[in-house]
Amino acid sequence: MRFVLIGPPGAGKGTQAAVLSERLGVPHLSTGDLFRTHLAAGTRLGRAARRYLDAGELVPDELTDDMVRGRLAEPDARDGFLLDGYPRTVRQAGVLADLLAEDGTGLTAVLEFAAPEEVVVDRLLGRGRPDDTEDVIRNRLRVYRRQTAPLLATYADLLVTVDAAGTVAETAERVRDAVAAAAGPA
Repeated sequence: MRFVLIGPPGAGKGTQAAVLSERLGVPHLSTGDLFRTHLAAGTRLGRAARRYLDAGELVPDELTDDMVRGRLAEPDARDGFLLDGYPRTVRQAGVLADLLAEDGTGLTAVLEFAAPEEVVVDRLLGRGRPDDTEDVIRNRLRVYRRQTAPLLATYADLLVTVDAAGTVAETAERVRDAVAAAAGPA
């Protein structure tokens, strides 16, 4: 059970990943969590990433690739995982495919969490974070759409779209159905 989770900010990927991780017994691997873990531990990768994060820049693909490679090599990820936030680019998708091919595996499916823009804007505004202004959120959504479109095309054969509008329980039911369709009953 190897899944990539894709969706805009506010679509509920993190919430649904926690539910799905528990149900499938595989780890939820978020790039944000990987960055925080490496930063807190002061690893070589964390120190290199800190320079970019402190400057408000994106962490280069190569550093992110190395963090993901290391995390996927850990025992709890051997039998499956939920990747959230990686890959973000077509190049990273190629790196992931090569990495999985080395182990003779591949992705089970790519779950795209889709929700109307107004739904995700309302959700993000509802969090009450000072940096979540409507203009900032809408810009993040534009950037997401621009960066993600080529990735969705790359994963066309593995892509399963999940309607992420509605309640957490409704979306969880849709995710369960999508996983069952992609890989058999969960």
